[in-house]
Amino acid sequence: MFRKVLERFRLTWKSYRHRFLPWIVLNISKNEKTLRQVKGRREDKLVPDEEVSRSLLHLFRVLDRANGGVELGHFHGQVESAKGRCGRDAMFQSLGFCIDRKPSTLPSAGTGVFVTRGSVPRGATVAMYPGTIYQPYEPILLQSIRNPFVFRCIDGVLVDGNDRGISKMVYKSCSGRDRMGPLETSDTSWLTGTPQNPLAMGQYVNNCSNERPANVCYQEYDVPDTIPVQLRRYLPNVNYSPYSQRPLRCVVLVSLIDITAGEELFANYYTIVH
Repeated sequence: MFRKVLERFRLTWKSYRHRFLPWIVLNISKNEKTLRQVKGRREDKLVPDEEVSRSLLHLFRVLDRANGGVELGHFHGQVESAKGRCGRDAMFQSLGFCIDRKPSTLPSAGTGVFVTRGSVPRGATVAMYPGTIYQPYEPILLQSIRNPFVFRCIDGVLVDGNDRGISKMVYKSCSGRDRMGPLETSDTSWLTGTPQNPLAMGQYVNNCSNERPANVCYQEYDVPDTIPVQLRRYLPNVNYSPYSQRPLRCVVLVSLIDITAGEELFANYYTIVH
């Protein structure tokens, strides 16, 4: 019995550790090539925020046109799967590539994210890290238990990208709370297997290792007011607090090099230097 429990723990840990921050920090510190050193939030920008905004706006507009046709041309039960297909087509049309979740090539790492179509140029916005946004002083203890998808930003803001359990319930509750009449202000479809925003799978990108170098990096991005209200339905993030005075925080993944179809995405983790 004890051996079975120990083996189950070992297999769970092998998958969990590639997203567990203390393990990542201890292991990538053995090779500085797996770390990206930054001095602060302004220093973590591989590309300007304006360029990220342009890419997202272009995708969202194409998605909006495509999804309008889907809602008119399909019955309710067919809409979600059709939106998933349209999302991938819209991504390829607007960005020139597609990504999807598949079993990782990293041993025992579980799910990974791959470029499945087209090619990604250096400096492109490749994925978004979805989830509930917590300020450093907000409660997240219960949600963080056995949760490998909590991302910590440079300033202590946390993003809970878990699409299951209590994290899923919290996100859906906050999203419904922020709805403006008929207008959705965030995307909940990333909690399903067919996200309408095809970028919203960044939480499944595994961190790099000494053997698997990084080809993408995390970049913090505060959503500007220039994103129209009707397009915010494609943002896969929501604030935990309804009283937050700060812009909505998003975390995007930006390509460090050119990436071709068939390659898995691996991210490096930044460390703050003084």
